[in-house]
Amino acid sequence: MGRYRYLAKNIGLLALSNFATKILSFFLVPLYTAVLSTTDYGIYDLFYTTIGVLLPILTLNIQEGVLRYALEKDFDRDAVVTIGFRYLLLGTIIVGAGLILNNIFSISTLLQQYGIYFWLIFVVQALSGMVTFYTRGIGRVSDLSITSVITSAVTITLNIVLLLVFKWGLVGYFLANILGPLAQCVYLIFRGHMLQKTHWLKAYSVENRLLVLYSLPLIANSLAWWVNNSSDRYIVIFFCGIAANGIYSVASKIPSILAVFQSIFSQAWTLSAVQDFDPEDSQGFFANTYKGYNCLMTIICSLLIVMDKPLASFLYAKDFYAAWQYVPWLTIAILFGSMAGYIGGIFVAVKNSKIFASSTLVGAAVNVLLNFALIPFMGPLGAAISTTICYVTVWVIRLVQSRRYIKMRINLLRDCTSYFLLVIQATGILFITDVWQLTLFLVGTFILVLMLYIPDMRIVIERIRHR
Repeated sequence: MGRYRYLAKNIGLLALSNFATKILSFFLVPLYTAVLSTTDYGIYDLFYTTIGVLLPILTLNIQEGVLRYALEKDFDRDAVVTIGFRYLLLGTIIVGAGLILNNIFSISTLLQQYGIYFWLIFVVQALSGMVTFYTRGIGRVSDLSITSVITSAVTITLNIVLLLVFKWGLVGYFLANILGPLAQCVYLIFRGHMLQKTHWLKAYSVENRLLVLYSLPLIANSLAWWVNNSSDRYIVIFFCGIAANGIYSVASKIPSILAVFQSIFSQAWTLSAVQDFDPEDSQGFFANTYKGYNCLMTIICSLLIVMDKPLASFLYAKDFYAAWQYVPWLTIAILFGSMAGYIGGIFVAVKNSKIFASSTLVGAAVNVLLNFALIPFMGPLGAAISTTICYVTVWVIRLVQSRRYIKMRINLLRDCTSYFLLVIQATGILFITDVWQLTLFLVGTFILVLMLYIPDMRIVIERIRHR
């Protein structure tokens, strides 16, 4: 199968499930914002944010090693599964012990009240990461597609039942978002025969060393990504309160449309990057794929900014409507995070996990400094702008670093012009108050972005058709 067709096939399989399920989840946002208070949503987001930083530390980020060595057909996959489960169990025990200590010494009242849900979220998130990464690594993309449907169906159904019928509020929201991913994990574990592949008494010393050596540098990378994605939540809470964090957190729901495309592509791209890596990019596969991906993401990003206020009026109830201000910047941040992630696939292919950390750590430092500089004066909007600048920083560094490994010929001047237009859109929407003037301004800039990428759209269509 040709390179482009292999990539397109995997994207198609993932898209079939992700689009339908994510869109259904997207349209449930009005339910969440109507039933939950801004404080409830702030607590939920705070828990997930905190777990995001604990996962890579307490599991040694072993899921990254699981993915990379599952891609190696000659590597012992029983060892990969066993090692993955061992570190998952270790992290789970540590979190449980921490929650028991919290109950004894009353360190956090929130954790005392919702501790069991915190632990369950950690367990399910850790298990989900390990199981889905292994499934991707062994090339069972169709299974991931099937389980995405299962996950969304269970999560959506439980949200409706627990929030509307039983009216369990935040507890119901926790349970729905725990049981949905758990259903996916159970299916994939049995489908991939992972229990049979787990041998707790075997040492696997050599394999353990290889997985850990690969995963350890990515702890810093994961923590830095956490800083980029989530640390602003704590700073927003410190300066503006937990209710403001709830509004800021829900702002990510509109950018999540772009994140769906990013998630689908990145899962498929890692497989192609490893299989078809060519330092010279002699057939232009990496450059053409980069152009097509960037073209799609930039156009969707611009379109979402155009649709920001109409979508916000539909999705965000009551006080949540103020979140529209942060949407454009968070959407641009996802665009640059996506392009940085694309380049990261090259580093996975050459098994250089250390190079991830340097760029992401610099981005994290930029993010934290800007958060403290901007949030006191601009509120959550300062956090959104800081996040965007941080992702731009990571993208630039990785683009420069990638030239050590591969020669990609891309139209950087044209791309930067389109990015500038996105910033113009994000700025204009904050200051233009007249509806018709704003509409003409946003649609006009969108058309300019679209015109810039007409040549790339033609190339992508031709490549897929003839390869």
